[in-house]
Amino acid sequence: MMRIVLIRPGATEYAQQGRIQGVLEVPLSQEGTSEAARISGELSGMEIDVIYSSGCEHALETANAIATALGIKVKPLEGFQNLDHGLWQGMLVEEIKHKQPKVYRQWQDQPESVCPPGGETLNEAQERVRAVVKKLLRKHKHGTVGLVVPEPLASLLRAYLEQTDVGDLWRAGTVHGTWEIIEVEPRSLAHSS
Repeated sequence: MMRIVLIRPGATEYAQQGRIQGVLEVPLSQEGTSEAARISGELSGMEIDVIYSSGCEHALETANAIATALGIKVKPLEGFQNLDHGLWQGMLVEEIKHKQPKVYRQWQDQPESVCPPGGETLNEAQERVRAVVKKLLRKHKHGTVGLVVPEPLASLLRAYLEQTDVGDLWRAGTVHGTWEIIEVEPRSLAHSS
């Protein structure tokens, strides 16, 4: 059995403003830095073998804070790059809601059916996640692995690990600075698509 500590990075100014960040490089805000420190303290007694992180700035900052507290290293993974929201990146969610109400509603209700202009679909992002997770499962069949992944990619990852539908992707809202443990039987995901 493999334990995954799924960690959502601390907040950024974009998250606090209600902006879509996507793959834009945005550092942790003051709140995000505090959240990273809090998570580091909460996880300090846990035995985590390795921390893998999205390569984005706020995820790496969060991962490095945790790794320092645990005395381990961070390994960035390109496959955990956040969902590319294309032309929506940098926009306020309220702007999209106002300018494209039908698309926004569909994005909320059936996110797997929408591709932001110039961005990628959830299916494309989920394929990246699956490929990375399958490699990690082969490498770490037992033990505990930390994964620092921003939203909404973290929810896609959780859906894959728990083998659930991505249709309720937004149920948790905008989540940052949190963590959860997911126990995974590597064989159960080895042949899943």
